[in-house]
Amino acid sequence: MLRPVLAPLAAALLAGCTTLTAPAEAPAAAALPTMGAVSAADPRAQAAGEAMLAQGGNATDAAIATMIALTVVEPQSSGIGGGGFLLRGTAAGEIASYDGRETAPAAATPDWFYVNGRLPDFDESVRSGLSVGVPGNIAMAALAHRRHGSLPWARLFEPAIALARGGFAINRRLYRMLEGAPAHAGWSPAARALYFDAAGKPRGVGTLVINKALARSLEAIAARGPEEFYRGAIAREAVATVAAATPRAPAITAEDFAAYAARPRDAVCGSYRRHRICSMGPPSSGGVAVLQILGMVERFDLAALGPQNPVTWHLFVEAQRLAYADRELYMADPDFVQVPTAGLIEPSYIASRSALIDPAKTLGLVAPGVPAGASVAFADGDEAAEHGTSHLAATDGSGTMVSYTSTIEGAFGSGLMTGGFYLNNELTDFSRSPVRDGRPVANRVEGGKRPRSSMSPTLVWDPEGRPLLAIGAAGGPTIPVQTARSIIGVIDFGLSAEAALGLPFIMAARGGLLVEEGSWMEAAIAQFLALGHAKVTAMPPTLKAGAVLRGPQGWTSVRDPRLERDLADMP
Repeated sequence: MLRPVLAPLAAALLAGCTTLTAPAEAPAAAALPTMGAVSAADPRAQAAGEAMLAQGGNATDAAIATMIALTVVEPQSSGIGGGGFLLRGTAAGEIASYDGRETAPAAATPDWFYVNGRLPDFDESVRSGLSVGVPGNIAMAALAHRRHGSLPWARLFEPAIALARGGFAINRRLYRMLEGAPAHAGWSPAARALYFDAAGKPRGVGTLVINKALARSLEAIAARGPEEFYRGAIAREAVATVAAATPRAPAITAEDFAAYAARPRDAVCGSYRRHRICSMGPPSSGGVAVLQILGMVERFDLAALGPQNPVTWHLFVEAQRLAYADRELYMADPDFVQVPTAGLIEPSYIASRSALIDPAKTLGLVAPGVPAGASVAFADGDEAAEHGTSHLAATDGSGTMVSYTSTIEGAFGSGLMTGGFYLNNELTDFSRSPVRDGRPVANRVEGGKRPRSSMSPTLVWDPEGRPLLAIGAAGGPTIPVQTARSIIGVIDFGLSAEAALGLPFIMAARGGLLVEEGSWMEAAIAQFLALGHAKVTAMPPTLKAGAVLRGPQGWTSVRDPRLERDLADMP
C-alpha cells in the first residue's frame, strides 16, 4: 500500500514544471500492492520491470528494464534504436522530466529530405538513411538512472539479454506487422534472417526468435554504459549502416552520435477537477494538448452527461480540435523555436478557447488561438503518425510514479537494422516541407534539432495530493486523445483503469470524426451528424495505452484491453 503523502500539495507544486493552475481494475493478477506495479504492452517486458521491483529496485529501475526488454519482444515498436520521454513524480509531488528525443545530424538543413531538387514520396524518405535521427533512449535511461536509480546499471539489462539469448515467441501483433510490411521489416538482411523464412514469409505465431546480435549489443551497453552506444562499436556500425542507405551526402556521422545528450525538461502541470495533472512539455506537443483538452471540457458536467452520451464526446472532440490547431502552429523544439508553452496552458487562455465550444453544434472550421508569448512568424506544419511506439508505466512502494513513452516512429522504424535492433525513422516527424505559404514551418528540419512529438507520458495526483495514476499511449496524433479520454474515464466516470482504457475511441480527423468500429459510437453516428459533424467514419481501433492506477487494494497495472486479443495465444 502507499505510504501517506510526505508534503502538502502546495509545496509539491513548486517542483520543476510549467504550471497551469495552483491548487492543483485491472485483472487481479496485475495487482502488486506491496511493491508497486508495472504496465507494458507486452507481458514479457512487463515481467522485466516487475523483476526489478522484486529485487528491491524502484520505479525508475523498473521502467528502464521494461524499455530495454521491449527492444527484444516488440522490435516493431520501440527500444534502444529510438527515443522517448520519461516523467517521474514522487509521493511528495516532486517532478523530473527527461527528453530522450532523437536529434537531426549537425549537417541537416530545412531541405534535408530533398534529393536532386525533388521531395520524394513519404515512404521513400522513411526507407532511407535520411530518416534516422541519433537515438536517445539509452542516453535518457542513463541520465534518469544516474539521478534516480537504485539497482546497478547492468542489472537492468539482464531480463532483456535473457530474452534475446534464450529466444522469444512471435505473437499475433508482431506477426501481423511483419505480414503487413514484409519489404520494409525485412529490408536489412539481418532482420530478414530473424523474422522471415527462406521463402520470404514471416515466421509464424509461436516461432522462437533468438537474437544473438542484440544480446551482444545489450551486454556491451550493460558492461560499458552509454559510452559504448554513442562512441563505441555500436555507434560505428550504426553510422555505417545509415550512410550506406543515404541517397546523397551528407549523412549522419560518428560525431553526431558522440554529441548526443538527453535533456532534463520542465514538465507542464495543471489541474482537472482538483486533481493535479503533469505531462511532457516541448518538444512534445502531447502534454500541452492533454492539459488543453481537459481544461476546455472542465466547465461541462461530464459525469452528469455520462460516458455513453454523444454530447459528452462531442464536447471532447471540439476541445481536441481547438488544442490541435494550436499544436500544429506553435509546437516544436524549444531550443530552436520560441514555444509559448506558458501561454498555451494559462487558465484564462484555455477558458477563452473553451468558450467557443457549443454543446449543441460543431464549430466548423477551427483556427489557432493567440496565447501570450505567441509568435505569428510560422506556418502550420505536418507530422507523421507514430506507429512504432510503446508506452510503459511503473510505480514502487514509495508511491513514486514513472510514465515513459518510447518510439522508433513508424512500424520497424527506418527498416534499417544494426546490432540486432531497428533504427528509428524519427526525422520524418519533422515537417518535410520547410516553408508553407511563404513562411517557415516551426517544425522544419535543422541540425541538432528534435522533431515535434505527440507522446504524452502523464502523471495524476488525487485532490489530497496522493499519487493516483501514471498513464500514456502509443499511436501518433491519437496519443493525447487516448490519454485525455482515459483520464476523464477515471476522474469523471470513476472507472477502473481497464475500463477507462477500454472506452471507445473517438477523434476529430480528416475533416470529420473517427469512431471505433463495433462500439456504441458507431450506432450513434446519426446523432453525431445531427450535431453538425460533416462526416463520421467507423474504423477498427489500433490503440495501445497503458497505465498503473492506485485503488483501495494498492496499485494495479493494465494495458489497453484491445491488446489482449493479440496476446491470448502466446506460448
